[in-house]
Amino acid sequence: MIKYIFAFIILIHGLIHFMGFARGFGFWQYYSATKDISKLTGFLWFVTAMLLVTTSVLLLLKRESWPYIAIVAAILSQVLIITSWNDAKFGTIANIIILLVATAAWGSQQFESAFIKDVKANLQRTNTIQTSLLTEADIQPLPQPVQKYLRYCGVINQPKVKNLRIVFEGEMRNKGKDWFKFRSLQYNFFEEPARLFFMKGKMFGVTVPGYHHYMKANAVMDIRLFGLFSIVKKSGDVMNQTETVTLFNDMCLLVPATLIDKRIQWETVDSLSTKAIFTNGINKITALLYFNEKGQLINFISDDRTAVSDMKQYRFSTPVKEYQHINGRNIPTHGEAVWHYPNVEFIYGKFNLKSIDYNVTDFKK
Repeated sequence: MIKYIFAFIILIHGLIHFMGFARGFGFWQYYSATKDISKLTGFLWFVTAMLLVTTSVLLLLKRESWPYIAIVAAILSQVLIITSWNDAKFGTIANIIILLVATAAWGSQQFESAFIKDVKANLQRTNTIQTSLLTEADIQPLPQPVQKYLRYCGVINQPKVKNLRIVFEGEMRNKGKDWFKFRSLQYNFFEEPARLFFMKGKMFGVTVPGYHHYMKANAVMDIRLFGLFSIVKKSGDVMNQTETVTLFNDMCLLVPATLIDKRIQWETVDSLSTKAIFTNGINKITALLYFNEKGQLINFISDDRTAVSDMKQYRFSTPVKEYQHINGRNIPTHGEAVWHYPNVEFIYGKFNLKSIDYNVTDFKK
């Protein structure tokens, strides 16, 4: 709704500029005007009007070029308003609104472009990797609960997975804060582990983008207002270990075919649970996997993850449910992210799977 209101404001602002064009070419006059407009200036009013109308259309069509045209149009409009200040000064209000919103949109696009560049570089690398089928022989070294899980998921005789693309929608919150809605686009890579997670959260009606970047065993979490002003930025050894847990969590819940990875050391606990130790570079993390009688993985627990809110380490779990058959595999479509604080279990994330694709070759939003 806000987008449509903003597009309407731009459109009306643009249509008003045609008045300057009409005055400059003598098509229309109004007696309250205090300054004449030359034909050259009238032509500039026409160009600005067309730029503003075009901006409105491109915004509604979700074209990424709209902020660039909006910024040019607003600046040109303001220059023209200054030349006819007494007659057009109130147009400054619209220009300020357009410049602020367009600059914020431009900033978010520039921020997201770093994510897109990283994804494309990894896709170019993995496109050269040939994949074979995952067979029963591949899963024989795994504990029985994990073997049963892979058979349930339907990954046997399917291509091994070198990457995947995931879209989530859901809600997140910090301790003591309200829920906010988000949509995320994520690409994971497995031969050389990488997790590239770009999220757009809605807070107080404003989109706040965040980029979780994990490559070469190093992690950076960067959250920015309008893609321009850093709100949270974390990196270093603690984040490296934390994101290693998150990557392995993805592997277990969404890409079970990758559980044959030689970087995983398995220890059988009982018929419905197993312990896994995953090593990537200098990062070494441990997790417990819990299954039900059907063979579904129903929870993942690790003590090696740190909460960014206070930079303290707590038990972390991700109970999942609602398995569905998608792209030839049975996978959970709803999950929660839980911090186990000393006196309470705190659900801080709710994730609903919207789409998932394996072994992708091209970037797609």
